[in-house]
Amino acid sequence: MEISLITYLIVCPLVFLGGFVDAIAGGGGLITLPAYLLAGVPVHNALATNKLSSVMGASVSAFRFWKNRFVDISFILPSIVAALIGSAIGARITLLVPGRFLEYLLMAVLPLTAYMVFKPKSLSETPDESISRRKGMVLAAIISFIVGGYDGFYGPGTGTFLVLLYSSVAGMDVRNASGGAKMVNFASNISAFVLFLLSGKTLVALGLTAAVFSIAGHWFGAGLAIKKGSRIVRPVVLVVLALLLLKIISGR
Repeated sequence: MEISLITYLIVCPLVFLGGFVDAIAGGGGLITLPAYLLAGVPVHNALATNKLSSVMGASVSAFRFWKNRFVDISFILPSIVAALIGSAIGARITLLVPGRFLEYLLMAVLPLTAYMVFKPKSLSETPDESISRRKGMVLAAIISFIVGGYDGFYGPGTGTFLVLLYSSVAGMDVRNASGGAKMVNFASNISAFVLFLLSGKTLVALGLTAAVFSIAGHWFGAGLAIKKGSRIVRPVVLVVLALLLLKIISGR
């Protein structure tokens, strides 16, 4: 596919914004994936290239949590393996699905994902002591396999879903749930990215350029207070989703 300057001008600012939003409130994929589609990138190429830029942003977050000792490696390691497997399966399924069908599927799934990501939620500051460590590891691994499959197939909201399920099902406290989710999300991104790259669907030049903007968005977003930043999240997501909906309906 020939990439025009207009494609870069549409994708890069929105990927920056997606990274910015992701660092503040999560759910940045609800902006970054539609950005590629709005720029006219075919859906399979959009999913593949979005993984390239996403994996770079996810690496920044994962490293930050690991460096600050917010990741229980021995606990989350089985989940990382499970996510790698699940994501590879999900990405493989995506490559088998016709592009136009995926566009209609995204039209239905995007608004639902947006609602799930941004609806009010409460997370526990302390672990659920009624769940043993071994049971929690097993539950977290099962969750990671399922959500990893979703990430490989589609992706937006993966990190938020992991945090919510780790906390509510696997009994993790919010800090370790967030740290574990960053590591697992990074692993699932890597798995899907490698499979997409080997399939030849990744637009490497566009993805690497967008990755720079993704990292910058994460960097600046992390420096802002959540209350100030979160005010722009919902309106921006709604506008981008509306534009994508119009584009898909128009068939162009």
